[in-house]
Amino acid sequence: MTDPTQPDYTPPAAQQPAPGYPAPAYPGAAAAPAPVPGRGLAITGFVLAFLLPLIGMIISIIATVKLGKIGAPRGLSIAGIIIGAILTVLWIVIAISVAAAVFGGLAVICSELGPGVWDVDGVTYTCG
Repeated sequence: MTDPTQPDYTPPAAQQPAPGYPAPAYPGAAAAPAPVPGRGLAITGFVLAFLLPLIGMIISIIATVKLGKIGAPRGLSIAGIIIGAILTVLWIVIAISVAAAVFGGLAVICSELGPGVWDVDGVTYTCG
């Protein structure tokens, strides 16, 4: 029964959630934001930049492009690119240094021994 002295109360119409957002759990609750495409790649690329620098740098580049297309912050992915690039160059320098030391030492030994096959302290050198 309604009281004729009280105005009719009509509850407000339920608002529809914005496209791409789930419906709120209860009336008046804010809907959770949709996940940002590329954010997981940015985190993965950043972590891999320390462990596997070249792969981390490539994944970070992909994340930067994806995040740039939607206008999301790209700081973590750019950090992954920078760290991956620096560590990749460092690994290349170390690899070249080790190779130069090994082959340089071999060249010195062969220059002292001369051409031929030599057995020195149980190691066989083939110089020629």
